[in-house]
Amino acid sequence: MTDFWLISVPLDKTSLTSVEKLKRNLAKTNLTSCCRFSIPELKVGILDSLLSVSDDLSKLDTLTESVIKKTHQCMREVMEQSDGKVLENALANGVDLMSYMTKFQWDKAKYPTALPLSSLADIITKEVSQMETELKSRAAAYSSVKTSLQSMEYKLHLQTCSLNDIVRKEDLVTSEHLTTLLVVVTRGSYLQWERTYESFSQFVVPRSSRKLYEDGERGVFSVTLFKRAVCEFKAKAQESKFTVREYSFDLEAKQQQERQQRSVHKKEQYGIFVRWLKVNFSQVFIAWIHLKALRVFAESVLRYGLPVNYQALLLHTNKKRSKKLREDLASLFKHLDPTASNSKTDVSFDIPGLCQPEYLSYICFYINTNLLELS
Repeated sequence: MTDFWLISVPLDKTSLTSVEKLKRNLAKTNLTSCCRFSIPELKVGILDSLLSVSDDLSKLDTLTESVIKKTHQCMREVMEQSDGKVLENALANGVDLMSYMTKFQWDKAKYPTALPLSSLADIITKEVSQMETELKSRAAAYSSVKTSLQSMEYKLHLQTCSLNDIVRKEDLVTSEHLTTLLVVVTRGSYLQWERTYESFSQFVVPRSSRKLYEDGERGVFSVTLFKRAVCEFKAKAQESKFTVREYSFDLEAKQQQERQQRSVHKKEQYGIFVRWLKVNFSQVFIAWIHLKALRVFAESVLRYGLPVNYQALLLHTNKKRSKKLREDLASLFKHLDPTASNSKTDVSFDIPGLCQPEYLSYICFYINTNLLELS
């Protein structure tokens, strides 16, 4: 499983030397990659405002990650048999997510750098909230279409399935006075049926029952009777645990047409919904990475002070290497704050957005790729 860590260190001489040493160490092992994460100059504002924005960004990070997870999960559920193609469709700006992060470029048109941090946070909040609301609405609407079709196609043995492939026109007697009913009988009750069906009404045509079809558990029998006796026959059949099927070629044809219409409607809605999911997944993921950049900027100013002077790096590693990488980072950047709890390298990452629950000497944000199952 891959890990992405977004770290920030000041541009003092010692830290720059440590960064170069980190890159050399990573290049030797070839198990962890490191690249610069470019963040433009943003408006700092006053300190009190920055503290408030930092708190808001943390909450927004949790919300955005949740919406990404919901959107990705919805893609999995909607695409059904195409589950293996979900990651192919989970793109950001038309490229895979890893490429987008490692080659990140700030979108100044969407998130103008001249705006205060609070305004940029408001843009992302509005974007993510609207998408979450629309996702719920669209998912519910598509689920309704899907459930409607499934309810028609659902085949609970011979009691509800279509009989078009079983019944022929010559199997049915239809006249001014006579009609043919179809009755579902369990295999163990065949003999009981043959002995009793004529007694269900005096208007049953003697020896008119024929077995038309059977599966592993049940059979379909036809029986001819006078139309005036249909209600009486159904009541007696139900008392004997026999199921009388309502059937006519016209009714079956109408139901088949309705099934086809619903199937076509589902395919149309599927295409529309999948396209919406792809577009909006891309947008919310892009917003999330810009949000990470905002958090790095805000925390770097709060931690390292003014003038703004820091460097952001994106580290790509895996679970097995995480502990060793934390130890290396703790050693290389201990000079930034010797009192930080850098020695605690076995602490699990439980706080969304943050790479650690304890204070480190350097700034670090964790980009949770587990929810996307990136390779």
